[in-house]
Amino acid sequence: MKKIALYAFCLLFLLAGIGHFTMEPFFTNAMPAWVPFRKIIVYISGVMEIVLAIGLFMKNTRALTGVLIAIFLVLVFPVNIYMALTAENYDLPAVALWIRLPLQFVLIWWVWKVRKVK
Repeated sequence: MKKIALYAFCLLFLLAGIGHFTMEPFFTNAMPAWVPFRKIIVYISGVMEIVLAIGLFMKNTRALTGVLIAIFLVLVFPVNIYMALTAENYDLPAVALWIRLPLQFVLIWWVWKVRKVK
């Protein structure tokens, strides 16, 4: 069961990283207009998510990568807050954007657990 949770998280993070390339306009618009180099930030964060997913998958880098993912999730949390506060700018229900906020903490807890899988 623990390995399934690990692989599911890796897949989730990998797909999220790929999404930064396939849905770049959505991710770019998720950031306030005053943020410089938004498109570049989206691509860099997409690469980071892909690399982190691979690092979590690999046994010898799993523990460190789990910590790095938790830090990453904390660092991107302000974007989730911004999206919830400006829900009218997105083709998503506002409630979904607000529910997403506590789910970020579930992701942090999840990665914290699977980083210990042997």
